[in-house]
Amino acid sequence: MTPTVLTVALTLILAALAPLPAAAVEPSAVKQPSATNGPSAAAQNMVEKFGLREDARPVSEYAGWKPQKIVVAMPPRLSAMLPGFEQQLRDVAGSTELVFARSPSFSIADEMLAGADAMIGLCSVDSVENAGAELLWIHNNFVGMDRCAGLSEAAIEGRVFTNTKRLSGPGIAEHTIAMMTSLARRMPSFTLAQAENRWDGALAQSLSFGELEGKTLLVVGLGGIGSEIAWRAHGLGMRVIATRNSSREGPEYVDYVGLSDELLKLAAEADVIVNALPLTGKTTALFDKTFFSAAKSNSIFISVGRGKSTVTADLMSALESGKLFGAGLDVTDPEPLPDTSPLWQMDNVIITPHMSGMGMGSIKRLATIASENLRRYIAGEPLLNVVNMTAGY
Repeated sequence: MTPTVLTVALTLILAALAPLPAAAVEPSAVKQPSATNGPSAAAQNMVEKFGLREDARPVSEYAGWKPQKIVVAMPPRLSAMLPGFEQQLRDVAGSTELVFARSPSFSIADEMLAGADAMIGLCSVDSVENAGAELLWIHNNFVGMDRCAGLSEAAIEGRVFTNTKRLSGPGIAEHTIAMMTSLARRMPSFTLAQAENRWDGALAQSLSFGELEGKTLLVVGLGGIGSEIAWRAHGLGMRVIATRNSSREGPEYVDYVGLSDELLKLAAEADVIVNALPLTGKTTALFDKTFFSAAKSNSIFISVGRGKSTVTADLMSALESGKLFGAGLDVTDPEPLPDTSPLWQMDNVIITPHMSGMGMGSIKRLATIASENLRRYIAGEPLLNVVNMTAGY
C-alpha cells in the first residue's frame, strides 16, 4: 500500500505480545520532567477495555534511554480530524523537545530524525535504518508492521517497537459483520439493480446461502481483532471456531480453538471464513488453491488481515467455479487493486479500500495510545503494545 493510500485510508489495521530483550541500564540516564504524572482517564479505560499489555521492563532499563528529541508524524488530515491531538502531546511531553513532521504521507525526512531518540508515526525500514544510533523507541500509528519487516537484526537490537494492535478491533469487526450479512443476503446484486432503477424480484432466487443463525464462522487469527469479530458473530447466533498460533485458549463465546496446523480441517466445517491474520512469512500466500479446495462449498470468505496472505488468482478461481458463495475483501494483493481486476465486476464480491479500521473511535484510540506511550516513555515506565519484531506482531 502506498503512503498516499495510507493517508487517505488512515489504516488502523493481533496476537500475543512479547517484549524485545532489554539491554543493561545506563547509569547516567535521567528522567525528563513531564506535564502529566499519570495516565488519563481515557488511557486507563482503553487499557482495561482492550486488555492491553505492557512491556516486561520499564523503558528506562533500555540502554540509551534519555528522552531529548521525539519526532512525531502529524499530517494535515490527522490534525484536522483531531484538532487537540498536537497540544495533547505537547502537554504530555513537558520540557522534552517534540518535532512535528507535516508530510501528508506520514513519512519523516531523514534530516528530521537526526539526533532523535524516539519517533511516532509510520515504521519503515528506511526510517529506522537511516536514523541515528540514538533512536530507541519507534511507535507505529497503525497495526501492520510489515513495512518494518525487512529490518536487520542489528537495526532491531536494543530498540523497542510499539503499535496500535487491538485498538482498531471494533471498527474492523463491525465492517466484517457488515460484509458477511450483505453477502449472505446478496446485497451487491440489489444495490446494482437499485442503481439501474430496476425492481427485480427474480433476485430473490439468489438468496441460497440461508440465515446466519446456526451457521459456523471460522476466525483465522484469534487475536484482538479476531476476538471482536467472534464476539459479534456469536451474538448473531453463530457457532464460532478459530485458529491461533500461540495456544488453544480462547474466550467462552468461541466453541473451539485450534492451532494453525488445523486450518484446513476447520475450513471444511465453516460457512463463513474470516482472515484476521498479520502478515508474516508463514501467513504469506496461506489462502491458496489448497485452502479453497478444502473449504466448505458455498462458503463466504472475508479478508480483513493482509492482502498478501491470499493468492488472488486462486481466490478468483474459487469464486468463478462457485466453490465460494461470495467474498468480502478489505485487503487485496496488490493494493490498490488494479481497475482491470475481474474482482471488481463480480456481483458476489464486496471490495473496500483497506479502511475497515476507520472511524472516529479508532482515530481517537490512535491518539490515546500515542499520548499514553509518550507519557510512559518520558517517565521511564513500561510501554504498551510492544511488538515482537521477530514474530512480526
